[in-house]
Amino acid sequence: MGVSGVNLLELRGVSKTFVSGFLFFRRKVVAVDKVSFSIPGEKPTVFVLAGESGSGKSTIARIILRFIKPDEGEVLYRGRNILAFNSKELLLYRREVQAVFQDPYSAFNPVYPVDHILSITARRMGVAQGKEVDEVIDEALVSVGLRPEEIRGKYPYQLSGGQRQRVLLARALILRPKLIVADEPVSMLDASLRAEILNLMLDLKAKHGVSFLYITHDLSTASYVGDYIAVLYKGSLVEMGPIDDVISSPYHPYTQLLMSSIPVPDPSRRWQERVAAPEVSAARGPVSGCKFYDRCPLRKEECRRAPPTLKKIGNRYVACYLY
Repeated sequence: MGVSGVNLLELRGVSKTFVSGFLFFRRKVVAVDKVSFSIPGEKPTVFVLAGESGSGKSTIARIILRFIKPDEGEVLYRGRNILAFNSKELLLYRREVQAVFQDPYSAFNPVYPVDHILSITARRMGVAQGKEVDEVIDEALVSVGLRPEEIRGKYPYQLSGGQRQRVLLARALILRPKLIVADEPVSMLDASLRAEILNLMLDLKAKHGVSFLYITHDLSTASYVGDYIAVLYKGSLVEMGPIDDVISSPYHPYTQLLMSSIPVPDPSRRWQERVAAPEVSAARGPVSGCKFYDRCPLRKEECRRAPPTLKKIGNRYVACYLY
């Protein structure tokens, strides 16, 4: 599917607005506002989409997975608009673009054991039939660090959180995907299990050539696995670029706020000053100006008049009047 040399995934001006309430109490919420970014197709990449809760990260994931449609903009997979796919093309797209969700338990039917859950995926998507199904299942479980003989007959409730997340990754790998959309895949796990899953993602990237869209609010884990990062605030991109550069020297005041709030596990590097974290307003920000205006310690008058656009500053993009 697609043409070599183009981006694996690309969003162009994607927007999505939700309406809540009824009659005179209807309220519009802009979840995603003209978001554009791309994941290169030349080599496996971990692209991080970061931001606090309510920034629009999961809405973007649902749009990419075609669970919902954007109000405007395009989502291109290997240069082709996914909204224009016919049924055959859509089936292939769903095989090549898989998802790993935040809660691995809710992603499984609790009445089925692991081998049945994985066999349904293999058969329905046409990956294997007959005796080949067992071979495919065992291969997928081994690739995520699980022993098939210990896992196959167990039910989801009999597995630990880390095992369930690994089984969820195995289910995605059965289809040999090119891209996995990982929406907060480690947020419900403890610290040791987080490290295991993140290392597993890096192994899958290196050994199987899988790219990841890693969605998170935790920049400490993002810096560990990511190649590129895009920071979202109230549905808009505020900074984007190589993750090492953005993390080590953030430009946008919001990115700086996120970085300053990360605790460093080193007693000799204690915080020397207080972190300013203004309250989040319920509204999506002033319509005519910068959405971060109410919280920004460096705001100026022109920030109120019109929203800043993404501008290229060196090797990254920043939406801020400071630059």
